[in-house]
Amino acid sequence: MSQPSFSITRRALLATAAATGAVSLLPAASKAKSGSAAIRPFKIEVPQADIDDLLRRLASTRWPDRETVEGQTQGVQLATLQPLVQYWATDYDWRKAEAKLNALPQFITEIDGLDIQFAHIRSEHPNAMPLILTHGWPGSIFELLKVVEPLTNPTAHGGREEDAFHLVLPTYPGYGFSGKPKNGDWAPPHVAKAWHELMLRLGYKTYVAQGGDWGAIISELMAIQAPTGLLGVHTNMPGTVPPEIVQLVRMRQPAPDSLSHDEKAAFKSLDVFYNQGFGYAEMMNTRPQTLGYSLADSPVGMAGFYYEKFATWSYTDGHPEKAFTKDEILDAITLYWLTNTGTSSSRSYWDAAQLGGGPFTRRTIKKVPVAVTVFPGEIYQAPKGWTEQSYENLIYFNKVDKGGHFAAWEEPELFAKELRSAFKSLR
Repeated sequence: MSQPSFSITRRALLATAAATGAVSLLPAASKAKSGSAAIRPFKIEVPQADIDDLLRRLASTRWPDRETVEGQTQGVQLATLQPLVQYWATDYDWRKAEAKLNALPQFITEIDGLDIQFAHIRSEHPNAMPLILTHGWPGSIFELLKVVEPLTNPTAHGGREEDAFHLVLPTYPGYGFSGKPKNGDWAPPHVAKAWHELMLRLGYKTYVAQGGDWGAIISELMAIQAPTGLLGVHTNMPGTVPPEIVQLVRMRQPAPDSLSHDEKAAFKSLDVFYNQGFGYAEMMNTRPQTLGYSLADSPVGMAGFYYEKFATWSYTDGHPEKAFTKDEILDAITLYWLTNTGTSSSRSYWDAAQLGGGPFTRRTIKKVPVAVTVFPGEIYQAPKGWTEQSYENLIYFNKVDKGGHFAAWEEPELFAKELRSAFKSLR
């Protein structure tokens, strides 16, 4: 599969640095705040000793027995994971991954006592729309890299100058190089408020938000909070499922006859998710610390846990290599390993579970405009009827024919096209 090129011009880098306060090209009124609100330039430099330790652990892996069934019903097959780990141990180069991230203008700022790491890429087009784009689990900024160019430089990717976005890509608390919360007060509503503070701190008086997975939940909560300046949100994993439907699914009850064709299809997908593939979330919802001992100590254990989601949630019939290279898969996993965030990222599920509600349960948004793109490989395909009932100001709804849960990673050009269309009426 051909991959879009990824480059950022020097002019764009300087514009970003100036707007973020990393160089002294900013008007005094727009400069970043001092003290705890300061915006500090950030560069990733993983110690070589940490990489050597990873290689040592990979070399001494104790493998489990082969699964006792054909197919993937017991999880990731031994014959699938072993070659990937062998490649990880012998041919994979983290320094190339590190260079990809360091090609972005990266920063850290403290919000409510926690360091938030983010990338901030300003478009060369002066009338670009500010957009905060949030990753999910088991994701990171890596899953968003391929949409940076199409969104900031649309004229080179089939769009127009007026389609451009300034991008802010924050790292979720407890993930990657953001700080790890020391208590349970960083549930999604807190993250949503922090993202608004981040946009204000960067000087954006108006902006839009987008996300899938946790990013979808955060974007929708931002819309519910409706802070001044939030013009609209786009989600590729909408929370539109009526609570009574979730209850029926989790009790393994049949779909009501009153459901439409699309609603019955969604019911079936939810049944598969909750009753055959929800074990990972139950662990993180209830026992993230217990799970975390394995994720912190075994890179292969981490790889198996995350690879399964890349396999089952991508639109690839269980074979994520159809959408991602081995290096891309390992970039995502290695970032979690080297930052030791397997446990802290798992706690984000526990934090959210304390508030009740699942990832797809209906969130009613009354005021802020909402746009939705339904990808065929998403965990469930939101029916338009449920979507209209959830979002009273639905400004865009479209079903596309390719892509899955990791939409920006799998189909970056299509994803960028959808965002241009979704936010067009808000410019």
